Amino acid sequence: MKVRIPQNSMGGAGNMASMLKQAQQMQQDMAAKQEELEAAEYEVSAGGGMVTVRINGKKELLSLDVKEDIVDPDDIETMTDIIMAAVNEAIRKVEDTASEELGKITGQMGMPGMPGLF
Repeated sequence: MKVRIPQNSMGGAGNMASMLKQAQQMQQDMAAKQEELEAAEYEVSAGGGMVTVRINGKKELLSLDVKEDIVDPDDIETMTDIIMAAVNEAIRKVEDTASEELGKITGQMGMPGMPGLF
């Protein structure tokens, strides 16, 4: 005995085509947003403005500004710590911004928190 499944506007092939179209649109939106995020530049300071880092969305260091006052030949460790803090904060800023912006796209599609996507 065969079972007939009605093909109406609420299911079947029409629904699958709609889901595929939404997925393709989301993929295009995400690719465009990723490109935009990679081109963005971020600036972060640490040590009370003694070190300033500029980084792009690809997490590439664009510039590093170290104020003369922080350079102490007897205390290189402090300067190194402040530089590392600035670079790490800049990387976190890039990752948080990307996660937030791309999450807006997946959230619109009813796909929140797609693990492993970012």
